[in-house]
Amino acid sequence: MFDCCTGIVDDHHVRIVQNHITLQYPAMTATDTQTDQEYRIQQPDNALTAAVGDAASGSTAQADVQTEEMLVNMGPQHPSTHGVLRVVLRTDGEMVLEAVPHIGYLHRCAEKIGENVPYYQYLPYTDRMDYLAGMNENWAFCRAAEELAGIELPRRAECIRIIICELNRIASHLVSFGTYGLDIGAFTPFLYAFREREYVLDLFEMVCGARLTYSYLTVGGTTHDLPEGYLDKVTEFLDYFEPKIKEYNDLLSYNQIFIKRTANVGVISAELCTQYALTGPVIRGSGIAYDLRRDKPYSLYPQLEFDVITASGEQGTLGDCWDRYIVRMREMEQCCNIIRQAIKMIPPRSDEGEGRYRVNLGRKFKPDAGEVYVETENPRGNLGFYLESQGGPIPYRCKARAATFCNLSVLPELCHGVLLADVPAIIGSIDVVMGQVDR
Repeated sequence: MFDCCTGIVDDHHVRIVQNHITLQYPAMTATDTQTDQEYRIQQPDNALTAAVGDAASGSTAQADVQTEEMLVNMGPQHPSTHGVLRVVLRTDGEMVLEAVPHIGYLHRCAEKIGENVPYYQYLPYTDRMDYLAGMNENWAFCRAAEELAGIELPRRAECIRIIICELNRIASHLVSFGTYGLDIGAFTPFLYAFREREYVLDLFEMVCGARLTYSYLTVGGTTHDLPEGYLDKVTEFLDYFEPKIKEYNDLLSYNQIFIKRTANVGVISAELCTQYALTGPVIRGSGIAYDLRRDKPYSLYPQLEFDVITASGEQGTLGDCWDRYIVRMREMEQCCNIIRQAIKMIPPRSDEGEGRYRVNLGRKFKPDAGEVYVETENPRGNLGFYLESQGGPIPYRCKARAATFCNLSVLPELCHGVLLADVPAIIGSIDVVMGQVDR
């Protein structure tokens, strides 16, 4: 007799090292149910005895256990997905065989709205595309409209834009850092990140009164000049914030559990970056040093000294989740460096010349007929706006090229043959904001 628990054949007292029984399933008939098919075994009554006898004599029967694939919805209610993102996973046990992202229904028709309202009135809609980096969204659209109209900004306005948008880049990366910790299972980094982010939002509230959707940057400059003592407050924040980055790294970046969950997971090669037109920290996390602020410079960035942060495969394979994460952490250090330089070079306030905060364009802004496509370095990658004018106050054509939409398209390539627990780590490393995807 064979004991299934000990693997011993009583009659021969032989220990069976590897005992497998081949189960053969017949083809389903019209009267069979799925349950019948799963549990009916086509074997003679003495199949178990025969298998045990083979094992006792030294031969081994190969196992063939039939499993069933399942389609699992990850989101939109799942806490590990960002925004209204639904990802359909085809799983085999704990293994993910395929992942298909479905865009949601957040702030739709944003581009079509841009073809039905004047340039000034469209700015609040750009805030909603990337609600974690509204200032950067404003800047991207304003640059396109200004190039369409041939407007050159005063130096003070350019400095203000750099200071404000680099602060917003820090705030955006802080959300990415904090929520990524939540995705992996670490709650404390989220509290640290939002503590510092509140400081940045206080600075934004000082200049425009808003904390999420700002509409502070406008065509021709900014809606208001900086309040008195604002630059001192910004410097105070930088002095407070820069030491915190090391604290974040000690807390999460070099935590061995975090490294095990993110290193060698979701590797994006340089070839995939090219095929899917990836940009931002995602492409720099694969070792490709591409940053519009340096490679296609705009505003006063050519006059600033800063490093383009790229990953090097420090903890695992180049282009994995940890590399994309660490690029954002180190970019925050560069943001502080850029802001300090911009504070030193900003001209004093004046009603004329380079000290103005905006160009007075009047209430009726009507660019000459023409078309333009302008890209700006958003915290998530290249953000481009295509505008076409026919000489009226409303754009004839408005189209946005958002980095998140392209970056998310690589998800099926990354979620093939990975564990189910790796999927939140992969999605979080892309830094998804669904307002940019749905549009």
